[in-house]
Amino acid sequence: MADKQISLPAKLINGGVAGLIGVTCVFPIDLAKTRLQNQQNGSRLYTSMSDCLIKTIRSEGYFGMYRGAAVNLTLVTPEKAIKLAANDFFRHHLSKDGKLTLLKEMLAGCGAGTCQVIVTTPMEMLKIQLQDAGRIAAQRKLMPETVAPGTVEAKSQTAMQLTRQLLREKGIAGLYKGLGATLLRDVPFSVIYFPLFANLNNLGKRGAEGPAPFYVSFLSGCAAGSTAAVAVNPVDVIKTRLQSLNRGSTEDTYSGVTDCIRKILRNEGPSAFLKGAYCRALVIAPLFGIAQVIYFLGVGEFILSHLPKRDN
Repeated sequence: MADKQISLPAKLINGGVAGLIGVTCVFPIDLAKTRLQNQQNGSRLYTSMSDCLIKTIRSEGYFGMYRGAAVNLTLVTPEKAIKLAANDFFRHHLSKDGKLTLLKEMLAGCGAGTCQVIVTTPMEMLKIQLQDAGRIAAQRKLMPETVAPGTVEAKSQTAMQLTRQLLREKGIAGLYKGLGATLLRDVPFSVIYFPLFANLNNLGKRGAEGPAPFYVSFLSGCAAGSTAAVAVNPVDVIKTRLQSLNRGSTEDTYSGVTDCIRKILRNEGPSAFLKGAYCRALVIAPLFGIAQVIYFLGVGEFILSHLPKRDN
C-alpha cells in the first residue's frame, strides 16, 4: 500500500468538485454562523440560527442567504482541492518509511492545513465582508444608534469592489488580514480532522484492504468534521472578528489575536467563544461528509479516464 502511486490531478479534481457541491448545500448556515459570531453586546439582532435565516430572507430575500457565495464557490475549488490532495500527498510520502502512525497522520494534516491557508485567508476575508453586510444594513434600519456615523454601506459592494478597495488601501496584506488566526484555526482543524476521519473510516472497511462503503465515508466525514469544527470554534470567532471591516458604534475593534481574546473575555465572557459553534458544526459536518463521498467515489479518476490521451 505504501508504494501505491497517487494521481495529484485526480485528487485536485475530487477536492474541487466536492467543495463546490458541499458549499452550495450549506452556505446559508455558514452565513448565519458569520453573523452570529460578529454580534456583540448591545447590537444583537439575531437570537439563533433559525432567527437569523428568517430575518435574512425577510429583509434581503431568499438569495440574501447566498451573499458572498460567489467568492466562496470560486475559491473553494482550489481550497478544498489543495487541502484534500495535500493531505493525501503527505500521508503517501510519510508512509514510505513504515507504518503510518497517529503522529504521522497528524503531521500530514498539519501540512495540508498550512498549504490550504494560502487560498483560505483572502477568500474568508472577502466572504465575511459580504456575509456580514446585511447585518450592518439591518442594524442601520432597526438599531441606528448602534451604527457608527461613518460606517460604509457595504450591502451593494461586490467581491471585486472589495478586493480593489483592500488592495488600494492596504496592499496585498489587506487580503491576508487575520492570517495568524486563520492558521491557528485551520492547522489544528486538519490535525484533528484527517486522522479522526481515517480511523473512523477504517472501522467500516470491507476486509483489510477493501474500501469502506460510501455511507461509512459520509458518516465518518460528518463525525470528524463536526468534532474538529467545534474544537476550533473559539479561534474561528477570533478570526471572524479580526477580518470584519465594518462595525457598529458600540462594537469593539481589535488590533490582533491577543487584543481580541482579552476584549471578548472582558466584555462578553468565555461563552462568546462558542458563538456559532452549532452552526459551524452543521456547516462542516455535511460539507466534509459530501467531500469524502465524492473523493472516495473517484470522480476525478473517472473524468481523467475519459479524457483523450496524448500520444507520446
